[in-house]
Amino acid sequence: MSTVTKRKVNTPSSTAAGSDSRAMLKGQQTKATIVDAAMGLATHLGLEGLSIGVVAEMAHMSKSGVFAHFGSREELQISVVREYFNQFEQEVFYPALAAPRGLPRLRALFEQWMRLVAGDIQAGCIFISGAVEFDDRPGPVRDALAGSVKTWLTAVLRAVEQAQEMGHLSAKADAHQIAFELHGLILALHYEARFLKNDHTIARTKAGFDHVLERYATPQ
Repeated sequence: MSTVTKRKVNTPSSTAAGSDSRAMLKGQQTKATIVDAAMGLATHLGLEGLSIGVVAEMAHMSKSGVFAHFGSREELQISVVREYFNQFEQEVFYPALAAPRGLPRLRALFEQWMRLVAGDIQAGCIFISGAVEFDDRPGPVRDALAGSVKTWLTAVLRAVEQAQEMGHLSAKADAHQIAFELHGLILALHYEARFLKNDHTIARTKAGFDHVLERYATPQ
């Protein structure tokens, strides 16, 4: 009995599919490289500081190469906002989920948030600088920025509500007010440290957080 060894034959269709897959992967990698370069620039120069030419130079590409992936500066700005939010989630939101529900998780959220903003003091937080740039300029970039910030603040509000449900914070307190005050502390941290260059802003922010918790704690 003879043994026949079967050999896979690459048909034109399978070869074309493989080439398309590799091209798509390479395109995604190139796009990610461009967004990383743009985000690095945006943290220092702001979203308005982005241009196809400058980003192309930072990514070691041609202007036409960048334009092939992003048809406009606006599209590039929106991609930067989305990537910044994705990294924000990875560094702040998801690590905090490891903490138990209630006050431990709220505290973890705030500490991770504070740590990220404090780490961005030299570069700047895109959410905060972008709010200054686009607060009165309607359009897709502003919508992307506002949508990202609202999504995050909703998560903070939910953490506050869970702390109330667990009995760690007074159920009679206004959860929206608590979340508002926590957001205010972060904005003050960024302003005091980045603009005014004041010392001890981290310690003051931590003290402010503790004061909020004391004020809205469940009555004993």
